[in-house]
Amino acid sequence: MSARAFCIPGVVLLFCAFVLSLIVAISLPALPALDITRTHFSSGSLAAGNSSGEIGQLRVLRAYCIYDSSSGDRTCIDQGHGYAVTVSGNSSITIGSSWTRGLAVHPVATIVTFIAFLLSLSSHITVMLLSSIASGLAALLTLIAFAIDIALFVYVKHKMADLDVEEHTITGPGFWITFATFLLLLIASCTVCFGRRKERMAGATAYPSKPGVLNKLAFWRR
Repeated sequence: MSARAFCIPGVVLLFCAFVLSLIVAISLPALPALDITRTHFSSGSLAAGNSSGEIGQLRVLRAYCIYDSSSGDRTCIDQGHGYAVTVSGNSSITIGSSWTRGLAVHPVATIVTFIAFLLSLSSHITVMLLSSIASGLAALLTLIAFAIDIALFVYVKHKMADLDVEEHTITGPGFWITFATFLLLLIASCTVCFGRRKERMAGATAYPSKPGVLNKLAFWRR
């Protein structure tokens, strides 16, 4: 099997990783279902952000969405990079901007993943090396983004418990899509790297051996 055929799975994996990373990066307002963490409220009169009605659900992603408990209407608020959201009832808690600012790593990881995918389309050995490096960098950035998502989820779950109401905080689909993206990038970087190594080894064995070397080998075989 040729080295190029060996790299094809890496190209496919990079494309899939790019698509998954992209839909998480642009999740709001186009795809609010792909949140990082969400909290369901079963009781208590609560309000969040600029919402005046009682909230039944709060979703945190690149911005945040509030779901009215009675009508089910959704209000998504995009305050830009590093937003804060306050949930108030009998008591009040605030998810500060220092915990949401790190979500900006998601778009950066998406851009690097796209660059790695474009580079993987080339059959040039040097470009294949750059693609492998870019894939590894994209995997590292995605891992950092996933670590930020974990920290955000743990913090939100801890803060919501301080409201003293019946609530349930869980991870959203965007959380697990980020994890899947990291795995795809990790496998893709290894696949492209192995493909480049196979290409380099094929080029090294293509050179003919010197006659003197062949004669010495023949002598020792005798």
